[in-house]
Amino acid sequence: MAISLVAGACGDTKYDYPESSTNRDRYKNQPAGTDKTNQGGLFGAKGLNLFGGEDKKKGDDSGIAVNSFLWRGALDTISFMPLASADPFGGVIITDWYTPPETPQERVKVQVLILDRDLRADGIKATVHRQKLTPQGWADQPVEPKTATDLENTILTRARQLRIAQLGS
Repeated sequence: MAISLVAGACGDTKYDYPESSTNRDRYKNQPAGTDKTNQGGLFGAKGLNLFGGEDKKKGDDSGIAVNSFLWRGALDTISFMPLASADPFGGVIITDWYTPPETPQERVKVQVLILDRDLRADGIKATVHRQKLTPQGWADQPVEPKTATDLENTILTRARQLRIAQLGS
């Protein structure tokens, strides 16, 4: 029963609803061809701005909540790993487990947090998890702190390259 209701709602039937006098009065002074809807959209009047977030006015809370160059730099840097989750509004990127072909008995997982709207060195935090295959299954292994720092520096370098490329064009 519920499936037929949902399927029926997806049909090509077009309904003409009478316009109320309230709506007529509200829009009667609009220029011809102007859409009568709110024009705000899901992501605000300007839409979603993933690239070039630097041109936003301070205090504008629409669009991506983190620095777009850090976001793109992080995605580019870890692009060889499968993504488990990516949230541009919260600034969180989580990869799935990745097993390098050279070491099939080991796997790694990365979490990247983008903490700021500005392109700053302290605007990013990376966490690396490593596991090794044992007879009992996968076991957590320690990761050198330098590994996460190197990953953060690689992301920052890529973000700077993207910003320079955008300024040059």
